[in-house]
Amino acid sequence: MKTSQESPLFEQQPLSHFSEKAYLNYAMYVILDRALPHIADGLKPVQRRILYAMSELDLFSPAKFKKSARTIGDVIGKYHPHGDQACYAALALMAQPFSFRYPLIDGQGNFGSADDPKSFAAMRYTEARLTRYADSLLGELLKGAVDWLPNFDGTLQEPTLLPARLPNVLLNGTTGIAVGMATDIPPHNLREVVSACIHLLDHPNATLLELTRFIPGPDFPTEAEIITPPRDLQTLYASGNGSIRQRAIVQKENNSILITALPYQVSSSKVLEQIAAQIETKQLPMLVDLRDESDHEHPVRLRLILRSNRVEFEPLLSHLFATTLLEQTYRVNLNVIGQNGSPEVKNLKTMLSEWLAFRKEVVRRRLQFRLEKVDARLHILEGFLTIYAHLDKIIALIRKEDDPKHALMHRFHLSEKQVEAILEVRLRQLAKLEETKIREEQNDLQKEKDMLESTLKSAAKLKALIRKELEEDHRKYGDNRRSPIAERSPAMAFKETDVLPSEPLTLILSKQGWVRAAKGHEVDSATLKFKAGDNLKSLAKGRSNQPVVFLDSCGRSYTLPAHTIADARGFGEPLTGRLKAPTHAAFEYMLMEKEEQWMVLASSRGYGFLTQVSGLLTKNRTGKAVMRLALNAYLLSPLFVPDPEQGLLVSLSLEGHLLAFPIRELPKLSKGKGNKIIQIPKKRFENREEQLLHVAVLTEKDTLALQAGKRTLTLNYSDVLKYQGSRGNRGNKLPQGFRKVDNLSVVRG
Repeated sequence: MKTSQESPLFEQQPLSHFSEKAYLNYAMYVILDRALPHIADGLKPVQRRILYAMSELDLFSPAKFKKSARTIGDVIGKYHPHGDQACYAALALMAQPFSFRYPLIDGQGNFGSADDPKSFAAMRYTEARLTRYADSLLGELLKGAVDWLPNFDGTLQEPTLLPARLPNVLLNGTTGIAVGMATDIPPHNLREVVSACIHLLDHPNATLLELTRFIPGPDFPTEAEIITPPRDLQTLYASGNGSIRQRAIVQKENNSILITALPYQVSSSKVLEQIAAQIETKQLPMLVDLRDESDHEHPVRLRLILRSNRVEFEPLLSHLFATTLLEQTYRVNLNVIGQNGSPEVKNLKTMLSEWLAFRKEVVRRRLQFRLEKVDARLHILEGFLTIYAHLDKIIALIRKEDDPKHALMHRFHLSEKQVEAILEVRLRQLAKLEETKIREEQNDLQKEKDMLESTLKSAAKLKALIRKELEEDHRKYGDNRRSPIAERSPAMAFKETDVLPSEPLTLILSKQGWVRAAKGHEVDSATLKFKAGDNLKSLAKGRSNQPVVFLDSCGRSYTLPAHTIADARGFGEPLTGRLKAPTHAAFEYMLMEKEEQWMVLASSRGYGFLTQVSGLLTKNRTGKAVMRLALNAYLLSPLFVPDPEQGLLVSLSLEGHLLAFPIRELPKLSKGKGNKIIQIPKKRFENREEQLLHVAVLTEKDTLALQAGKRTLTLNYSDVLKYQGSRGNRGNKLPQGFRKVDNLSVVRG
């Protein structure tokens, strides 16, 4: 029977406390032991364990290849108890020259392609060994430079870090997603990074700007251009966050566009698929064909065939860069596990400084480890020399004593290690020649000891040694920059109208709001047929790549692309099916003019303003309010103006009042009621006895023609000046017989 003093078989705790603790433990595991690299060697745990396991199998660069399955078996069986497929994927990634700037593994077999990095063959078919560059991470592993810890089952030891001779965290970069944080470190050029390290080693107070002169930007495993402005790159390195834009290398060759380099991790097939989709949907009518001419000698060679030599090259490229993966943006987040064991986003100088501090400690520990080895060997050599000084006595003592070990220690004042080494000496090593070799070795080791002690005691000599080793690796592993840095203008996609054929078009609007399009401008309105009870409202002539603007009786504007209007073989389509106007509104006017065209919008109440056609454009199906109309007022037909700063605006009221004033006095607005053009008495307007009837623009060379019934009154510019007054005045009355003008027109001089 269990007593109260016995410990319980289980522990009770609140679910919230347990969940919080379990989640935090999981989060920390993912952050520290899976997703983020360490600043020291730039590796994640799985990568570090793969490289160490391969070194244990002696798979260095001169060795023969060994099956990847053998390596993965050792990794997951000894150090990394996780899925074999995930582990093999990490190995394959380190063997891909298109993924790693400086591959760590030399692969034999199918290790994927730039088009599909995950298309590598199964591990039983591929073979792998370490590259020469991997020696920079593993070369000092057994020289006491790093700490070791037990593996997952406590049966073996594995290194906590690899003693990297180079800042691999920047050279190869990495990506990873942890819990609540991520890392995105782009690769860099070895020569540039090492030069920056040497400069920082010699000048610890160097500024970030000085370092960016050595490291102007990332260096991807592709020859595509980095087009991020230098100022943005400096800001990125100063904060540890930002983005990089890379653009494909493209050139014009005869009647085609040749693509020879793609951005990092961009697939050729994906780019061709994107361009083909645009050709199919007629977004790129200037292209007629695509060809993939890539081969072993030219890994990327894509050809786009142009429709003709007259195609504008630069705008087309700009569109392709904006709409396809020919231009790619990469997120940068310099988030690494620092020397303090905590993840942190670091700037460039901090990363280099921390790595140099790690490197100094590695070199110090390596020298100290070697010094201890030298001391131990010198100690043994002193014991060996004792043999030759008292050889006969030692041999006699060994033959005589039952416990020669302790006898030798007592008689000749030797240590236990010296005696053990002496007792293991073979008879043939007792020759005089061997004594000479021992003394030579002793002298060499003594010199090495003096050098090691001198270096360890001097910060300057330690720094000089680190610098020397960096320079050696600079020569041994360095190469030229692959990704050039260039300043380019931003990419701009074509507007929909830019890629449409520009064909003459006539639009027909009926009084019941039906619209249709006829090709050409030679449309005879007399031959047009309409539905019963309907007839022609207006015609508009333009091009098929222009927008069409509709104005309704409420003063709202609507826009439709001209090429989407139904053709004129039928009655067309009702605008109410495409546009959502107020229930009581009717479509009154239709415009097809250039966006920069000025015009006067006026209401029958006598108000108006100047505006451009661009101000009427909208993508909203419900339109946009442009002219604010008074009660019972209506919108006059839009008046197009050649120059809003030149000429007279002539206004004519229903009762024959004519007023002219400089058009520049009218305000330029995008919407609203406008300013008063001519005085219309309020009561007479409300009684529908008076209103603004016509507006026109007159220059010095023009003539104004007014038609009243069968009679016509012609006024030249000087005659119209007699009716000039201040904007908003009542104006002067026309002669008797022209008080009720049916039409007002301008005859251009």
